[in-house]
Amino acid sequence: MQNKTLCRVAERKSMLISMSMLCILVFIAIAAPVLSPDDPNAIDLKSKNLPPSSDHLLGTDYLGRDLLSRIMHGATTSLSIAAGVVVLSLIIGISLGCIAGYYGGIVDEVISRAIDIFLAFPGIIFALAMMGVLGPGILNLMLSLALVHWSTYARLMRGQVLSVKEQEYVLSTRLLGANDLRIMRKHIIPNAIAPIVVLATIDLGHVILSVAALSFLGLGLPTDIPEWGSMLSAGKEFMRTAPYQTIFPGLAITLFVVIFSILGDGMRDILDPHDLGGDL
Repeated sequence: MQNKTLCRVAERKSMLISMSMLCILVFIAIAAPVLSPDDPNAIDLKSKNLPPSSDHLLGTDYLGRDLLSRIMHGATTSLSIAAGVVVLSLIIGISLGCIAGYYGGIVDEVISRAIDIFLAFPGIIFALAMMGVLGPGILNLMLSLALVHWSTYARLMRGQVLSVKEQEYVLSTRLLGANDLRIMRKHIIPNAIAPIVVLATIDLGHVILSVAALSFLGLGLPTDIPEWGSMLSAGKEFMRTAPYQTIFPGLAITLFVVIFSILGDGMRDILDPHDLGGDL
């Protein structure tokens, strides 16, 4: 199965290109403190609103801060938060979805109703309300977005478990006396996880977009933390005189969203158990 999966990845040029670009961007995000030409928070009012030049490759903002440095550090911020939100959402969603699908009955009913309640709220509105209550900050932002996204994972995981738990190998393991925790950990979750991985990959781009949206509205991160959404919010005042202040952060957001969408679509095709001939 692994060889077949690698062959499928190699056959998709768009996925290979996206993976290569993502690796480069992740390296830039990790090495931003070393690679960035200037301090992203260094204020120089004499150099404010400068266009791209040899001294400032992407120009400067309204406080004279180097845009390239802020965008590079913004990649670190956005990727870190997105990864944290998705991991937290996965832990909550997989756990509750697996419990609901495996045990059924009143347990399934309670968890399913909770999932329906969270899915009923528009995600960005719910996140805005949570940030309004909790206040700005990285931890509060991650918690707010995790509460928005966990229900999608839980619903998908529940459906997968309902299908997998009736398979013969699960029934045989139960007859051999394995406890519920071992059955879920060793047999159900590994065989139900593929669609969750696909959703999580695509969701990374959505979370980056949500982080930018909240910061754009002033409810995201503190102003001393470089972030693309807050850069867009500050740059919108200078759209006519210095449009590059919004163009470059906007391109960074778009690039990451497109990359994760392509990777998610490719993984969905690659991890399709029907296409793999039942290897999963």
